[in-house]
Amino acid sequence: MKGTMRYDTKAPFHILAALTFVAACNGDDTATTESDSATSTATATATTTSPTSTAGTMTDTAGTSTTDDPSGTGTDSATSDSTSTTTGTTTTTSESESATSDATSTSGTTAVSASDTDPGCAQDTDCPDGQVCVDGLCEVPPECVEDADCGPEQHCSGGACLDLCQPGDDMMMGMVEDSYLWVANTDQGSISKVDTQALTELARYRSGPSGGTESPSRTAVSVDGRFVVVNNRGTGRVTMIAATLDDCVDKNNNGMIDTSQNPADLRPWDADECTLWSTVLPSEANVIGAGPRAVTWTLGTWNYDSCTYEEPKLWVGYRPQAGVAHMAKFDGLTGVVEETVVISPWAVGDTYWGPYGAALDKDQTVWFTGLRGNLYSVETGNNNALTEYPSPGGSQFYGMTVDPKGRSWTAGCTGPVYRYDPMDQSWTAVQGTGNSCLRGIGADREGQIWAASNGQCGVYQIDAEQASVIQFHALNPCSTPVGISVDAEGYVFVVDQNQGAWKIDPLNPNDKQFLPIANQHYTYSDMTGGQLKGALPQ
Repeated sequence: MKGTMRYDTKAPFHILAALTFVAACNGDDTATTESDSATSTATATATTTSPTSTAGTMTDTAGTSTTDDPSGTGTDSATSDSTSTTTGTTTTTSESESATSDATSTSGTTAVSASDTDPGCAQDTDCPDGQVCVDGLCEVPPECVEDADCGPEQHCSGGACLDLCQPGDDMMMGMVEDSYLWVANTDQGSISKVDTQALTELARYRSGPSGGTESPSRTAVSVDGRFVVVNNRGTGRVTMIAATLDDCVDKNNNGMIDTSQNPADLRPWDADECTLWSTVLPSEANVIGAGPRAVTWTLGTWNYDSCTYEEPKLWVGYRPQAGVAHMAKFDGLTGVVEETVVISPWAVGDTYWGPYGAALDKDQTVWFTGLRGNLYSVETGNNNALTEYPSPGGSQFYGMTVDPKGRSWTAGCTGPVYRYDPMDQSWTAVQGTGNSCLRGIGADREGQIWAASNGQCGVYQIDAEQASVIQFHALNPCSTPVGISVDAEGYVFVVDQNQGAWKIDPLNPNDKQFLPIANQHYTYSDMTGGQLKGALPQ
């Protein structure tokens, strides 16, 4: 599983998107009781749809939401100055053709000019073996016209049968060299970029113009690792940052990319050229619980020629008004809201909060939860059909994820870890995990689930098939573990709210490394893009 792997098919992407600015008021940033205000510069309209209350039943939602994104032929001519003669055959240039001859050719045989009308062939039998007659010329026929002309592991491209480039082949091998952990610095209004291999903080970027008032929390990374989005609970702002210089934009046209070079190099808002777009959602003003939290990318559409996913979408959950929640679908590369799924009534256990966590499964269905509420799904391939799944009695969901088999996992702050299997619509509690407040949760590629624990300060390692605890791992230093994410190599990262980040080898959990990171980190979600890699076609 480990090792250095490269991905050389990444196509550079340059984007010039105008940023949307918003002034926001001060607020109280805590994990449980928060208040703030947000000014909306985005407009959303949608048709309200009430989801069903039983698992397995889906109702379609309709409506759209848009957010302004202050975002030959040449002809050669010449004069014949001499007559070209040869010791063999002589060809004279026709009147319809111009040529330049600066010297007399004295040997060889001249080629037939393009103006000659000799067709070369009248039928296939006039051509050499392996060629056919096309418009009077002998040509090698294309190997294929459509995919059906090729083998089972090939497709037709430009008349040639090419081996299929599968997502699992290149994408899983992909972003190891450029693999990053993105940690929200909530009290600073910034996001840290951490090299997952060297375990080093490389840079910091502002998540919005209002400093700590932005209150960034959830971060999510695209499947190819090229982009990260960060949700700001305090202002309703969603901001995207490019991971590598190839995707940054020279906005001031000085011939270079002006961007953060180290953790202390936090540049003014709109001065860092790796910040690509920023959109403000119309979350309820003065209610920090309404700000955007739940977030996940979709994979996009696989291009077999370029071996990349194209046109990925981004889903973000927030609460525009009391009793109503939205899951907004963004164009991931421009920040424009394309569509909105409305959940009304938003009858979760704690209606102060909007959608709290989100993750994608292998069918590109978006799953999300409300804080201490129910589980929901949006089928992106079925007109965004919405379904609500009532939670087990006594559960208090906090963090959530989806494993590679499509099962949803939730961690409760006063309840156990739960597994929901959509195949038989069953809930299973993980015994031994109900004695502490659990926060973030993540699935690795070894068939294990990891849940951050605050009562006992550390992380639970859980067998996904047996739904049982393998081991509890104490961490030191440890104050408030919150986020869990799995990187491109399969390492598990645990982000502590007041300390920094732990890196754990899932095959040898006693192998732990710690990176101190300054500021407070109330950060959840897919901070590395590893959850999306678990959603790749198997």
